[in-house]
Amino acid sequence: MVAGGATHGSVPPRPVPSASAEDAFSRRREVAATSARSLLLTVLGEFVLPAGEPVWTQTLLDALGAVGVEEKSARQALARTAADDVVVSERAGRRVRWSLTASGRRLLSEGAERIYAHGTPREPWDGRWLLLVVSVPEAQRALRHQLRTQLAWAGLGSPAPGVWVCPDAGRLPEAHRALDDVGLDETALVVVGGTHGGLSDAELVAQAWDLRDLEARYADFVARFAGLEPDPDDPTAVLAAQVRLVDAWRRFPFLDPQLPAELLPAGWVGTRAAEVFHGRHEQWAPAARRAFGA
Repeated sequence: MVAGGATHGSVPPRPVPSASAEDAFSRRREVAATSARSLLLTVLGEFVLPAGEPVWTQTLLDALGAVGVEEKSARQALARTAADDVVVSERAGRRVRWSLTASGRRLLSEGAERIYAHGTPREPWDGRWLLLVVSVPEAQRALRHQLRTQLAWAGLGSPAPGVWVCPDAGRLPEAHRALDDVGLDETALVVVGGTHGGLSDAELVAQAWDLRDLEARYADFVARFAGLEPDPDDPTAVLAAQVRLVDAWRRFPFLDPQLPAELLPAGWVGTRAAEVFHGRHEQWAPAARRAFGA
């Protein structure tokens, strides 16, 4: 049972969100997908976004080629990314260069913030939970799916039908945005407070999240990158290692509810995975940037 804190009441429901809101969220989820396009987004976020300058087509093709993407697939990914208003082309003589659009910068900046902050030390847990009780009719399956995806993106888990929880009260604005996006913010019950009797915090975590798959994914990440040592005299090899590292890590903010250490199993492998990512990323970044710039 969760008690205390802020609540949000009930009024008649509003319309289902517009197609533009759904498209924006679908594009944000695309950041987590595995494809030639995801590798392109990784390259754009890792090198083009920080530089703030246009980049030649051949530079992008070479960077993607370093991680095994064929030129045809790379060009298709670039065309799709342009169609989604992430990049825009500009011809300079016989050559073409690409710049991030305003929406592309927003998308990649949001992704970069999540990627590079994920796994960094956090403040001790204050013992408070964010609790949502929201009802969506069974017949509105598309709405149910969108709400479930949005709330999972915001770090919430579901211990029971229609109930969502998160041990981070700071996610309250994200929860309200998720509810607002599907037109349910004014009909949901939203509470922030601590547990008092009933399920323990550990039992609530066990019912809301299944961490076994996530644990296996983290273990695979550690096995893949902890011992990887690209030749420091081969800039392309370092660039390829950095792109693969970031592309693999960028999925975890979408998969991990980022529970506080007090609620995680002892010896949580995600801690070791974060050490590997941040250590390798810092180690390889200078050479990778030089290789891309060259």
